[in-house]
Parts: sequence; C-alpha cells; structure tokens
Amino acid sequence: MKQKLLDKIKKREITVGVVGLGYVGLPLAVEKAKAGYKTIGFDVHAEKVNMVNQGENYIGDVVDSELAHLVESGLLSATTDFSFMKNVDFVAICVPTPLDQYQQPDISYLEASTKEIAKYLKKEMMVVLESTTYPGTTEELIKPLLENGSGLVCGEDFYLGFSPERVDPGNAIYKTKNTPKVVGAIGEDATEVIAAMYREVLEGDVYTVSSPAIAEMEKILENTYRNVNIGLVNELAILSNKMGINFWEVIDAAKSKPYGFQAFYPGPGLGGHCIPLDPYYLSWKAREFGFHTSMIESSMMVNDRMPEYCAERASKILNKEKKAMNGSNILVLGVAYKQDISDFRVSPAIKVIEELEKEGAVVIYFDPNVPEYRVRGEGKKSEVALTAELLSSADLVVVTTAHSNVDYALVQQHSKAIFDTKNALKEIKNRGNIELL
Repeated sequence: MKQKLLDKIKKREITVGVVGLGYVGLPLAVEKAKAGYKTIGFDVHAEKVNMVNQGENYIGDVVDSELAHLVESGLLSATTDFSFMKNVDFVAICVPTPLDQYQQPDISYLEASTKEIAKYLKKEMMVVLESTTYPGTTEELIKPLLENGSGLVCGEDFYLGFSPERVDPGNAIYKTKNTPKVVGAIGEDATEVIAAMYREVLEGDVYTVSSPAIAEMEKILENTYRNVNIGLVNELAILSNKMGINFWEVIDAAKSKPYGFQAFYPGPGLGGHCIPLDPYYLSWKAREFGFHTSMIESSMMVNDRMPEYCAERASKILNKEKKAMNGSNILVLGVAYKQDISDFRVSPAIKVIEELEKEGAVVIYFDPNVPEYRVRGEGKKSEVALTAELLSSADLVVVTTAHSNVDYALVQQHSKAIFDTKNALKEIKNRGNIELL
C-alpha cells in the first residue's frame, strides 16, 4: 500500500477531499489544487460551497484570481454532499473544534464528520486531522470511529494521521504554502506517505514525529506558550499602570536584548480560534490524569479578565472627565481579533463592548475591515466612515484593534479622550488625551 500511494502522489493521481472550507480548509484546498491534485471541498454551508464553485473568494489569505482559475480549470470544486468522499484518496478534516458553554472541548463537528467519512472509507485511503484538539484525539476518538464505521483496519487498510493547521490570518510572510508542517501518524508507513503528500504541495519543511499524540501536544504547546506569555505581560501591564510606569516602553527596552527574550504585548484579551481555546483543551485532558495545569490556568484567568479590566479603566478615564459610564457615548475602534484582518471570532473587542454596555454605555464601533458582526444572535454594524464629527461626538474612544488603515492622527486630533489598548497611537507626539493600557 505504501509504495502504491507514493507512486500515485508523484503522478498526481490522488484525489483530495477537504472537509470544512473555512480559514483553514479553503487555503489548504487551494494549495492542493495548485499542486495539480484534483480537489473537492465539503462544507455544510451552501453559501460557501456556491461561492467556491463560482470562483468567488471569501477568505483573506486566498488570492481571488488563483481560486477562480482553479475552479475554471476543474481542479477545484465544492459540495454539500458527503458522498463525494467515495471518490477521494486523501481527506483532510478541517472542521471547528470550539469550546462549549462550560469551557470544555466541543468535538461534535469532528465526531459527526468522522462518522460520515467512515461510511465511505475505502482501502488505500489517507485521513488526516488538521483541526486543533486535545492530545489523544486521533487515536482515541477518530481511529475507533473510522474502524467501527467502515470495518477496515487502520495501518493495514488505510492510513491515519494528525497534522496541525498553523494558519495565521493576515500574516504577510507566512501562508499555508510556506509555513513548516508537522506530521504525526499511526505507523511509520503512514507517516512517510502522509508527509510525502504534504511535501508535494507545500514549500515549507515537513517535520515528522513518532505519533499523532506528539503532533497534537506540539500544537497545544505552540499556542499555550503564547497564552502564558501574553498572560504574563497583561498582568505586568496592570501592575505597571498602578505604579505609573509605561509598560510598552518597558517591553521596547527589554527587546533590545539580542538573546533570551521574546517580546509579547498586552491587550484587551485574546482572540481567534487558537490561542484563547487551546489551553482549555489541555487543562480538560489533564484532569483525566489527576493533574492541574496551574500555571496555564492562571494565565487563562488573567487573559479572560482583560475585557472587564479594560471596561474598568475606561470608566476611570471617564471619571477624570467628570463623566459617568452610564449614558456615555463610546466609540470602539476595531472589532477584528487582530490587526488588518476581517476575522472577529472570539474577538476580545466584542467582549469589551459587551462589558461597556453592561455598565450602561452607548457603544458604537468603526472597523474598516468588519462592516458588521453577529455573536450569539446579536450584533452591530460599523459606522460608515471615521470622521472628525464622529470622533468628537464620543465621550471616549477605545482602540481595541491596531488596524494600519486607520488615521490615528485624525483620531488624536478630534477625540476628547482616548484609551489605547494596543499602543496603536505610538507614533503620535501630542499625547495629552491618550491613555495606554
């Protein structure tokens, strides 16, 4: 089986399936198709499927013209019918793995997708999970579901592995194609074949590990490392504010050291699908072994509280202006979870808005990249333009996302008071109305 699949990979005789056409799945599907493999994407949302089949892009990291060309050439298509799986040789699972209301892993999308794949699983097929999840998922959940649903044996009849997605939306340098990939599979043959498939597609290095669990833990380590360090600087930012110290200047000084220090920056909280969520997967799994991830959980507590802390700071700034939070007009700049993207998943800016509104503030927002958002059935629309009149009408302007396409000189010139949680106005010289996180 191994040599046969390696030959088919080289000859571009593999048909690829990608389950989930979001921020991870669509860029991956595009790269597979660009490499010459016929690729079929699946998504439960008919709107996404229709857009792909019409060559219309909805993901920032995908080039519009490339998507249109691949669809036109017949290398890329999409469907809402899971029976497409019977025609594929390689399938990548890229479905959401969110947290439930109790901050525990919600694997319902993953479980449902795997059960559907099992119905059409055939011999000499490769299945790779890319969704971030807790260590053990591939071997403890995916493998039994595939074997029991198909009657096939992993390692003998089909190959199964885990290769964590490393998508960083908005990154101008590293995209799906040139970001190094980690692959861990069940058995050496599976690892070799799945790694070969990625090497034919990607420019970045493919690093193989001895098991799916290693690869799963590796991805959790990447994001927990960032979570813990961001928790550290958030806590020190709170302390520095009490001490009257500009913590942003502290970081700039510290990063002058050429070794032993990596700069992390404070902010209104953590956003996106990975960094805020992944440590919860690990903490949940650790309880199975009677282990408490005390350092990780402490950083999560600090980071989770930042939106509330930002609202408290906003209230204090208004008090200096002899204004109560209740009834004050507040303009929030940016609701995307990071700069220069349109993704507002788990955005701390939206949580800040909710905290401000709890205290009776009248909140509007402007984000040039997010014309509107909806969370848990409720949402807002962005102001159409950032004008002097809009800025001057606000009792307080809160900067929660440091978009580069915002005129911060205009913001400083026409705002009564500014709370800059991202140091977005760092180049502005006149700082009399600016307060930093």
